[in-house]
Amino acid sequence: MCGLDVLIVSGMEKRAVIELRNVYKAFDGVPVLEGLNLTVLEGETLVIIGRSGTGKSVTLKHIVGLLTPDHGKVLVLGRDLSTLGLKELLSLRLRIGYLFQGGALLNWLTIAENVALPLREHRPELSEPEIRDIVDSKLRIVDMLHARDKLPEEVSGGMKKRAGLARAIVLDPSIILYDEPTSGLDPVMANAINELVVHTKEVTGATQVVVTHDMQSAYCIADRIAMLYEGRIIEVGSPEQIKESTNPIVRQFVRGETKGPITDGESKPALSEINVREGGSR
Repeated sequence: MCGLDVLIVSGMEKRAVIELRNVYKAFDGVPVLEGLNLTVLEGETLVIIGRSGTGKSVTLKHIVGLLTPDHGKVLVLGRDLSTLGLKELLSLRLRIGYLFQGGALLNWLTIAENVALPLREHRPELSEPEIRDIVDSKLRIVDMLHARDKLPEEVSGGMKKRAGLARAIVLDPSIILYDEPTSGLDPVMANAINELVVHTKEVTGATQVVVTHDMQSAYCIADRIAMLYEGRIIEVGSPEQIKESTNPIVRQFVRGETKGPITDGESKPALSEINVREGGSR
C-alpha cells in the first residue's frame, strides 16, 4: 500500500502529494516521456518549464489519470493510479482542479452556470441557494462576480481563464493543475493571471502544478521550477537557482538564447507532429 512520502525541504518536513516515478510514454512509436521523475510537495506551486510540444501537458494528463504510462508509476495523494478502478479514479479526480488552456467554458451557459456545473454533477444534495452561494464565493476569489451573468463570448480571454479557474476550485480540490495559464494573453492580463495563481494558493492552500514556457510567469508564481527536456526532468530548483543554473540546456532556455545545445541538437518531432490520443499508444 502506498503512503505519502515525507521529504525534508529547507529544514522542514513536507509530504509528497504527487510523484511520477520513471514514467515512459510514447505516441505512434515516438517517445515523449522517457524516464520522467518528479515529486510535488504539499502546499507548493511547482512550475514545469520546457519548450512547446515537449510533453508538459502530457505530464499533467498523467497526474489526473487521463493518460496512463507505458512504464512507471504515477502516485497522487498516496494512491497508485494504476491500481485504481474507474470509480476510485473518478473519486480521486474530484480532489483535482484542472484549468485548461482556453478555459473550456460552454458558450451557451453563463459564467455562473459554467462554474456551477461540477456542483450540479457531483453535489446533488445542495439546494439552489447553496449552489449560488458557493459559485459566488469562487467568482469573488477570481474577481469575476461582476460578470456572473455574462456569456463567455461577452468576456475577454483573460476573464474566461478566471472563470475557468473558479470552476476548477468550486469543489475545493487539494490539487490544482494549470495548463499554460498565460498563453495567448497580453502582458498586462498575463501578470494579472500570475497574481491570481499566487492568490489562489494563499486562499485555498492547494498544491499547484503549472506548465508553461513563459519564464516571467514561472519566476513570478513558482516555489520550485522543474525543467522538462527530452522526456526527463533535468533540473529542479527555486526560481533563483534556475536563473543561475550552470546547466547549458537550462541556461539557454531560461535566457531565450537562439544558440546552444537545445537548438544544436534538435531532432525529435514536437507533439504537434504526433497523433496524440488519450489512453495510450498503438
